[in-house]
Amino acid sequence: MNEPLTTLTPHTHEPELFTDAAEAVARLEALYAEATGFLLQKFNETLNAGRPSARFRAFYPEVRVSVASHTKADSRLSFGHVALPGTFAATITRPDLFRNYLTQQLGLLIRNHGVPVHVGISATPIPVHFAVAAHPEVSVPQEGVLDFSLRDVFDVPDLANMNDDIVNGMAGPNPDGSGHLAPFTAQRVDYSLARLQHYTSTAAEHFQNHVLFTNYQFYVDEFEKVARNMLADPTSGYEAFVAPGNAQITAPDGVIPHLAKMPQMPAYHLKRADGNGITLVNIGVGPSNAKTATDHIAVLRPHAWLMVGHCAGLRNSQSLGDFVLAHAYLREDHVLDDDLPVWVPIPALAEIQIALQEAVAEVTRLEGYELKRIMRTGTVATIDNRNWELRDQSGPVHRLSQSRAVALDMESATIAANGFRFRVPYGTLLCVSDKPLHGELKLPGMATEFYRTQVANHLQIGIRAMEKLRQMPLERIHSRKLRSFEETAFL
Repeated sequence: MNEPLTTLTPHTHEPELFTDAAEAVARLEALYAEATGFLLQKFNETLNAGRPSARFRAFYPEVRVSVASHTKADSRLSFGHVALPGTFAATITRPDLFRNYLTQQLGLLIRNHGVPVHVGISATPIPVHFAVAAHPEVSVPQEGVLDFSLRDVFDVPDLANMNDDIVNGMAGPNPDGSGHLAPFTAQRVDYSLARLQHYTSTAAEHFQNHVLFTNYQFYVDEFEKVARNMLADPTSGYEAFVAPGNAQITAPDGVIPHLAKMPQMPAYHLKRADGNGITLVNIGVGPSNAKTATDHIAVLRPHAWLMVGHCAGLRNSQSLGDFVLAHAYLREDHVLDDDLPVWVPIPALAEIQIALQEAVAEVTRLEGYELKRIMRTGTVATIDNRNWELRDQSGPVHRLSQSRAVALDMESATIAANGFRFRVPYGTLLCVSDKPLHGELKLPGMATEFYRTQVANHLQIGIRAMEKLRQMPLERIHSRKLRSFEETAFL
């Protein structure tokens, strides 16, 4: 019988107290670098030398805060404070990537409660897969390639620490009795960072705080044109454009190599130095892709995400190219039913709605009652069957009528519902591309000049809306509509 291997770890460190958020984050970075450096070194040694005589383990850093008073914090903020006295903790990964976010969130805790934060080592091991993820030259062999099991020597991803129980409101206290400080565990974040690279073919570092989702390649082509124009304007504030494959240009005439094989959901990033630029993700068609993309982008804690895609217009009074501003959603996408029941209302967010409506008015140069000629505000229905028209229409059409839906697509309600679930401000502005209930199907040659003009305007509207949101204080966008009565302190 094999004897258990001795477990080797990096040096242990006693927790330290900080009243300066930047210093606390710097300490998190140092602890994380030490832990992952240790695992990377031992992993490379193992690949070169074969089965080791010891087991290797390193732990995520963590941050804790203890609050003893029931004194209310600034009630105008929906985040940055704990609701009740107690000790709250969060495991942290990639503090270098989340430096600005962590500095802001820890700074609010220190200021609102007048207490220091504790930074130390957690009891959660770092899976070797995630420790080496930032090193693309290193790959983790599949099980069976080595002459020993990798999990006998290193920790591997653990579903017990890699789920959505916290954001779904189903998580109990941490094993030591502390409450949750952040909406995601470190392993859950690491999992999504790896998935983002896989699905979008761009590194998480490039994602910006304002994310547009689309389901049509035309918007990608327009986005690149806009990006090049922005890079040509030294006053725009944008400094780079990144395409799949992490291809980056900083000049308007920069060359972007095209990948031989595009990823499932390619992402494009118009970057600002402060991270407040705009990311566009072409999620393709369907609620499954919409959920997948938002599941993983959510860990980056974006300030807002919007859907700007095509839809079926359900009213005869609509024309191809008309816009639909969603103020409610009929959810028949089914992909989130287990995480967010359909009886949960998905409210419209005033700040997002106003930004989108103002952007439509500015780009189209129509105001007030005239704006109603090209834009309808109403319920958007999202379904999971692209060819719903080919089935008995009596049931679906009746539900659409009863819901007062004005448009139908396959992604918008999923993106909005996941925004609600993950506390990410959301909105939807769609462009009518067909009217199946009224004989105007999506067929070649049916696009009018008005339709083509409106599609070109659509992306401009999405970008303009994001620029408006960027000018708002963060606490205005992250309203209490997105927060439950038992929330994490971190946004």
